[in-house]
Amino acid sequence: MMETPDPLSAKYEGSFAYYTVKDRLPQILTKVIDNIHRNKNKFLEAHGEEGIEAEKKALSFFSKLRNEMQTDKPMLPLSDELPDVQIWNQYLDYQRTLLSNGEEPSWFKSPWLYVECYMYRRIQEGMALSPPISDYDVFRDSKNDGFFQSQQAMLALCTHLQEMKGRINSLSKDEVRDEIYKLLQVSLWGNKCDLSVSGGQDNSQTTSVLASLEDFKAFILVDDTTSVWNILSMKTDGNTGTRVDFVLDNAGFELITDLVLADAMLSLNLATEVHFHGKVKPWYVSDTTKHDFDWTVRQCLAANNKWMSKCGQTWKENLKKGRWVYHEHLFWTLPHEFCTMAEVAPDLYTELQKSDLVLFKGDLNYRKLTGDRKWDFTVPFSQALRSFHPAPLCSIRTLKADVQVGLPAGVGEQLAATETDWLTTGKYGVIQFSPVV
Repeated sequence: MMETPDPLSAKYEGSFAYYTVKDRLPQILTKVIDNIHRNKNKFLEAHGEEGIEAEKKALSFFSKLRNEMQTDKPMLPLSDELPDVQIWNQYLDYQRTLLSNGEEPSWFKSPWLYVECYMYRRIQEGMALSPPISDYDVFRDSKNDGFFQSQQAMLALCTHLQEMKGRINSLSKDEVRDEIYKLLQVSLWGNKCDLSVSGGQDNSQTTSVLASLEDFKAFILVDDTTSVWNILSMKTDGNTGTRVDFVLDNAGFELITDLVLADAMLSLNLATEVHFHGKVKPWYVSDTTKHDFDWTVRQCLAANNKWMSKCGQTWKENLKKGRWVYHEHLFWTLPHEFCTMAEVAPDLYTELQKSDLVLFKGDLNYRKLTGDRKWDFTVPFSQALRSFHPAPLCSIRTLKADVQVGLPAGVGEQLAATETDWLTTGKYGVIQFSPVV
């Protein structure tokens, strides 16, 4: 049974990041309302008049939710029957302990990470309370559009992978290392395509990232790629298996970059198995669900391009033969910071402990790794993780939120002096490693 940890625990050092509700949250909710209304005929065809009544019920729920958000109403307990209701309501009780003046947690007065996660969970509540359309993914159209609008960039990446595999037997160890370095950077910059940050607006990748890697290197603030390579190359001795885990972020182009990197790790004998961890429900607009993962593999397999289709075939076989394994866990869509995982979700923590290297993709994972606290820029990454050290891990993230640790002295201040929004635009990135402490 997952429970909310003791709020007085020493793990909760530092102060939360607090922000007012930014424009993008009402904007995302407005897009949810528009999407449901646009699909009215689909609900009618599938469910008859029940579908229309469900559409009206969902629209009413989300309009009320948007008003609560914009007028700083108190956070309400969840009222659906999904498996995590008790956990979320316990966490709301914990948020009350953070307010010493007897106030209720509200949209403007609660930690920003909690506010965002709470909004997405309330979206799930609205759908759960609107049968028979409860399983409808209000973000699927946006995710699918992002995939198709990024086709050229995906084709370039799939072509690069297949050409590399065609000469794999002639690659020196240095060339293998260079390929992994290159694909790690591609995976990093693929993280720019985040619909939750763009408010659901088109944020697809329309050009090949590969051609721009040299230009982008100057914007990598922390580059621990060598540490990642050392883990992979050290394990490649022919006698033991090597497991790499991806904690996924966005579907669409970013997911393709992750799948290409995972394929390369297997093909280059740097890993023997790759495990992927995705969301159990639609989350942060473009986050990857099991449906998104499987749909992406099918789309690649059916592509009218031999290299993309070849990738899809390989990935389908990897899943069938167990070289790739997909996991879902409720913890990834809870409000908890990762430092509580061993206590809140010990089964998931134990699963990650089996890994030789865990790659955490994206901004939300970074915020949960560090607790979205107001750390000094120079605080070591391993320290900001607090007790979360299940395995050697690496965060691959473009900066889209006001938290960053592990920078050399003065770098954060220099950037702030010339670019006031350097923490939030996605212009800069990190490949930031932490060993088991």
